[in-house]
Amino acid sequence: MPLANITRVEKFSSCHRLHSNNLSDEENIKIFGKCNNKNGHGHNYKVEVTVKGLIDENTGMVMNVSDLKKYINVAVMEPLDHKNLDMDVPYFKHHVSTTENVAIFIWKSLKDVMHNPNLLYKVKLFETDKNIVVYKGE
Repeated sequence: MPLANITRVEKFSSCHRLHSNNLSDEENIKIFGKCNNKNGHGHNYKVEVTVKGLIDENTGMVMNVSDLKKYINVAVMEPLDHKNLDMDVPYFKHHVSTTENVAIFIWKSLKDVMHNPNLLYKVKLFETDKNIVVYKGE
């Protein structure tokens, strides 16, 4: 059976502040610069979620795209869209809300809601057009 990837793209807006409680205020400013602003800042993120698997002979699909859309809605849109990551998402009480950690959060959340989580192949998160993180669960 042939193998294929399916990618679904969604956009969401969130705000956050890059700040580690394990560092002094001076260290936070030195490391995170303007992103450590006490009032935070926001992004219009774009996420690409890719699943990979064998194309089913009966359905002709790796996964129904409608199901992938539902998984992304539950794992990404509901917890992250129009939220303050640091205040509204419990995961970021213990993790700095970097793009890397947001990608990991999305990966873990998708794994938790997907009917067949082994199909999840890649999360590609665009913080900006120039700042992109790819996470494959490794």
